[in-house]
Amino acid sequence: MPQMNRDQRNAAWQAAQQWRTRAAQSQPGGLMGSLKLLLTWLAFGVLMVVGVILGLFFLLIGWAMMPFVRHKMKKRMEQMRAEQAQDIGGGYAEPHTRSSQQDVLEGSYEVKTHEDNKATPRD
Repeated sequence: MPQMNRDQRNAAWQAAQQWRTRAAQSQPGGLMGSLKLLLTWLAFGVLMVVGVILGLFFLLIGWAMMPFVRHKMKKRMEQMRAEQAQDIGGGYAEPHTRSSQQDVLEGSYEVKTHEDNKATPRD
């Protein structure tokens, strides 16, 4: 720790004294200060209690709504499945059905009669 000269120590001591006096002056004194402090803490406590009650209220509303939302989502999924099943077995034919895709994947090939005789997939 570097050595401070007497003036620096004295300046630091004076600054600390000024800080102490300002802190003592800003503290609430007497009955009025205590009453303000009490009212502040009461207001803070009331706001905390109101916040907790509102939080619990909205939590309970969310839990109560979950079965209705689940039922709605279930109906929507059933509707999407029905539409998908109607699209697969419906009025228009898809160009690639599952069996033709399997033939291509399994390797149904035909040999063309070109000069290079390469094997190519059948469309």
